[in-house]
Amino acid sequence: MRVIGIDPGLTRCGIGVVEGKVGRPPTMIAVGVVRTPVIEDVAARLVSLERGINEWLDEYQPEAVGIERVFAQHNLNSVMDTAQASGVAALTAARRGVPVTFHTPSEVKAAVTGSGSADKAQVAAMVTRILKLGAAPRPADAADALAIAITQVWRGAGTNRYAAAVAAAKGKR
Repeated sequence: MRVIGIDPGLTRCGIGVVEGKVGRPPTMIAVGVVRTPVIEDVAARLVSLERGINEWLDEYQPEAVGIERVFAQHNLNSVMDTAQASGVAALTAARRGVPVTFHTPSEVKAAVTGSGSADKAQVAAMVTRILKLGAAPRPADAADALAIAITQVWRGAGTNRYAAAVAAAKGKR
C-alpha cells in the first residue's frame, strides 16, 4: 500500500510517502514540505497549500492518506492555522476519493517508538531506523509526516471501508 502522511501546518506542511504493508517495515518513497509565504493572507496560503498537496497526490498516487489530528495547544492562532491546513489536506484527498484517516500525535509516537510520550528527537530517530535512512529527515515536519505514513501503513486504517463508502455514494448520485 502506498500512503502519504501529512503533518499539517500553514507555514510548513510536512509530507512523507511510504510503501508497505501491515507487519512489515515500509520503504520511503519521498519526503518534503509544502511551504506557504507568511506575508500572504491566510486564504491565499490555504490555496497554495492545496496546490502543493495536489502536486504530491498527482505525482505519488497514494492509496490512502494519514493526517495528524489537531490537538489543543496554548497558542490559539497556531491551533487555528493547523486546523485549517488539516482541513485543506483532508478535503484535497477526499475530492479524489483517497481514504483519509486522522491519527493523534500520541498514537503516531506510540506506533513508531513504542511510547506515546516520545519527543520529536525520538520519533525522528525511529523513523530513520525503520526506513533505513542515512540521516533523519529535515525539517522535523518531514520526519513527523513519515511517522504518520508509517502509522497509517501499519494500522491499515480504513482503506477498504472508505473505498466502499465512496463507491456507494457515487452509485446514489
